[in-house]
Amino acid sequence: KMTLYFIFTEEKLGQAEKTELDAHLENLLSKAECTKLWTEKIMKQTEVLLQPNPNARIEEFVYEKLDRKAPSRMNNPELLGQYMIDAGNEFGPGTAYGNALIKCGETQKRIGTADRELIQTSAINFLTPLRNFIEGDYKTIAKERKLLQNKRLDLDAAKTRLKKAKVAEARAASEQEVRITQSEFDRQAEITRLLLEGISSTHAHHLRCLNDFVEAQMTYYAQCYQYMLDLQKQLGSFPSTFLSNNNQSSSTPVQSVSTPSVLASASASLPSVSNSIVTSGISELRSSSGSRKARVLYDYDAANSSELSLLADEVITVYSIPGMDSDWLMGERGNQKGKVPITYLELLN
Repeated sequence: KMTLYFIFTEEKLGQAEKTELDAHLENLLSKAECTKLWTEKIMKQTEVLLQPNPNARIEEFVYEKLDRKAPSRMNNPELLGQYMIDAGNEFGPGTAYGNALIKCGETQKRIGTADRELIQTSAINFLTPLRNFIEGDYKTIAKERKLLQNKRLDLDAAKTRLKKAKVAEARAASEQEVRITQSEFDRQAEITRLLLEGISSTHAHHLRCLNDFVEAQMTYYAQCYQYMLDLQKQLGSFPSTFLSNNNQSSSTPVQSVSTPSVLASASASLPSVSNSIVTSGISELRSSSGSRKARVLYDYDAANSSELSLLADEVITVYSIPGMDSDWLMGERGNQKGKVPITYLELLN
């Protein structure tokens, strides 16, 4: 080993002859090294994408090494969904806010389930094959490459001794040694070459795995979009003032988030009540001295004697009076009247 070390050092310093690998083998070695480098980077960043929490990744790694299943915990969307549902039940499922929170929470939990499916599918079809290459095929290549390096150093050492041999007997022994070490080097170079040529097959396999990963992501995002589309339909039945900020005038239309063109046709087909129509109806009611019929969307308990308690699905008469807060209308039911929140009403034609 010390002899090989000195030979290696002399080669680096240009003081000894170095047997060069053929260009094809050098290219294969470079391709393998490049493949290993980028496979590691892609694998690690995919793990970060699928599980952003570093502590959770470490925990999963430890349990995997111990060959044990990690304890099941709620992921972030599921946890948010549970908080929303609990809050909605606390505020009251019959209230506008409580009902909306429950619906949003249920959707978040569905997204959390889709999240789990994406992680599981990606781990099996994408991350595992990449990891198998790093921990399996590439380790074998690295081992054979190191053997090739040692065989080359043995050959170079034999060549050096041949050059230094003076007497015929010593030269004959050195020539025999060179022939043996050359044969062993050539054999190891062939083994290494065959392994390295398998990198092309590795690329083809990883391409199929990449397609599987893209399909898993496509399924995940399609599911999430459908869940949000369904949620938007449910929330679309709420009055526009419920969807707007509390300090926003009820006469100001709610600004919708721009949707990518690929989703525009789908979102355009939503059967929700138009915000502008509802808003304009309230604006007309405020500007006139007339009244309108309105259907009550949710139960409402009056906070004081100036307000009118409401029952879901009943129809009342509503009108506006000068100086009234923009979030309220006057409501009448028979001989009862009082202020009612417009977020709980749907104006009827």
